[in-house]
Amino acid sequence: MKKIIPLIALFLFLNSCSTENQPSYSLVFLPIESVDIPTEFTLGETYPITVHYNLPTTCHYFNNLYYKKSLNTRTIAIESAVENRSDCHTLSAADAIDSYTFNFDVTSNGSYIFKFYQGKDNTGNDIYLQYEVPVN
Repeated sequence: MKKIIPLIALFLFLNSCSTENQPSYSLVFLPIESVDIPTEFTLGETYPITVHYNLPTTCHYFNNLYYKKSLNTRTIAIESAVENRSDCHTLSAADAIDSYTFNFDVTSNGSYIFKFYQGKDNTGNDIYLQYEVPVN
């Protein structure tokens, strides 16, 4: 009897952690429509950069800012979590607009190249909105 009680408790615990009722998500990159970025930087300063994007459906949510550094090049995208549901609705143009602002610390001389993800072309290659910002 003493061995059965722990087994029953373990069975109940494992069944209470079922993920059947939990929503399922996938991650996608959303195109960045436009950017508010300074035309020049000063070494040692911090600047806000705002990216504007559209959420396509009621099942898309901002998840994270994808940010990759390679020397003085920065590749940036909006990472969206998409809830896998059948009742998603397309958002109107006014409701779809969203933005995200992050702070950029200028730590290097020369120019910075910013590549903002804008989707894929007809052959499946990534398209970027690019800005070169000099450091004074």
